[in-house]
Amino acid sequence: MSGREAGRGVPHAADPDAVELAPGTAHPKLEGSVAALAGEDELRAALEQAFDYRGDVRITCQDGSHVEGYIFDRRPGSSLADSYVRLLPKDGGGKISVSYLDVAGLAFSGRDMAAGKNWETWVRNYWERKAAGETNISLQPETLE
Repeated sequence: MSGREAGRGVPHAADPDAVELAPGTAHPKLEGSVAALAGEDELRAALEQAFDYRGDVRITCQDGSHVEGYIFDRRPGSSLADSYVRLLPKDGGGKISVSYLDVAGLAFSGRDMAAGKNWETWVRNYWERKAAGETNISLQPETLE
């Protein structure tokens, strides 16, 4: 078999072009949304999404206070009381830990810094520059503002 296995649409290992063009993962647009936290499963799922999010989140605590920042770590435990997320606060300062048990609300408040950026765009830019005759091509990431 060449190219793809018969009837399956699966790239054959000997076809490097088919493997290189594999689709990426689609990320849901979370920027500006508020997570529904109806129960423990929803809370855990929302905090997992917040960990994967590439922007700031705003956590409303049970006591009514708020903390906003980038979630860089999460430690899910067997109960909400022994699970927590760690944030880098938007306004600076030291790292903050928030227990899952203390989370009353979660909003995806900051701009998703990776939205619209993908591998295919980077590769297309590379090949366009190479086709234009450029040498020593070094594609740099876009500035983040």
